[in-house]
Order: sequence, then C-alpha cells, then structure tokens
Amino acid sequence: MHTQMGKGRLEAFSDGVLAIIITIMVLEIKVPHGADFTALRPLLPIFLSYVLSFIYLGIYWNNHHHLLQAARHINGRILWANLHLLFWLSLIPFVTGWMGENHLAALPVALYGTVLLLAAIAYFILSQALISHHGKDSPLAIALGKDFKGKISVVIYAVAIPLAFVNSWFASTFYVLVAVMWLIPDRRIEKTLTQ
Repeated sequence: MHTQMGKGRLEAFSDGVLAIIITIMVLEIKVPHGADFTALRPLLPIFLSYVLSFIYLGIYWNNHHHLLQAARHINGRILWANLHLLFWLSLIPFVTGWMGENHLAALPVALYGTVLLLAAIAYFILSQALISHHGKDSPLAIALGKDFKGKISVVIYAVAIPLAFVNSWFASTFYVLVAVMWLIPDRRIEKTLTQ
C-alpha cells in the first residue's frame, strides 16, 4: 500500500532551494576594483559560466514545476528522489565558479559536465519514481513518453566530459547545445493536462 502525501511542501521546498542556489551563484561574482570596461574583462568567463548555469537552473525549475503539476500526490520514495536531484543542482554554484575562475580549463569543464550528467540522471530517477507511483497509464506517464530529449542530453554530456580534456571549448559548446535544446519549450505535459 502506498502512503499518499500532498505535493505542496515538496514544491515549496524545491523552489526555495533553487532560489538559494541562484543567489549563491550570483554572490560568487566578485565586484572588480576598477571603474572602466577593462576591469570587467577578467570577469567575462565567470559571467558567461554564470549565464549558462542560470539558464540550466531555470530549465530545471520550469521542468520540475511541470512534472509536479502532472503529479497528483507523492510518497517517501519521491521525496528522496527529489532530494537527490537537489543535491546535484546544489553543486552547480561550485562547478560554475571553478570553471569560470579558471577560464574553461579542462578539469573544471569536465567536472561541470559531470554535475550536469548526474543532475540529468537524478531528474530521470525522479520522473520514473513519479510514474511508478501514478501508474504507466497515468497522464504523467503519457506526457513524458519516451523522453527523447532527456536521453539525448545524457549522451551529449557523456561525450562532452572526456572531450573537455581534448578541447574544453568544444565540450562547453556541447553544454550550451543541451541548454538550447531544452530552452525550446516542451509542451507534452501542458498538452496532456489540458486534454
């Protein structure tokens, strides 16, 4: 027998954690000690890393919201799966800062990709826990379907991580490619919920 729980606290807690993660990330950008544009030049890789990570966190926030809108209730397994996702997302400020401060050096770029890969796997685990709880014929399961974008993202991360040691700029381009792919709105859940 499944214990049925409301999803409100899970959503509120996740929103709060994501807001804190974004706040920590922006606080990592240090104010320069000059009053001209040349003082900003060293911050460019840090700022670009921040922009990419902000977009990723926005994508996760948006998709997490849609995922939970399609869910009717949750259980303890879903709570733990959600915490697992939040753990990997909470590491994004660290890897973002390290990658930016070191001007896209190989190891920081590879570690950034590793965190993105593990967050993607955690999101997949969360969605599977929700499907398992609601049933394979539920609107949620139908909306998620084969999850092509999720699977292709994992493949791209898996290619980009070792590529970082060959050419970190190419690897970073792969991370941008995944973000752009997810920025194109995914209307599956919205369509299913309105039917």
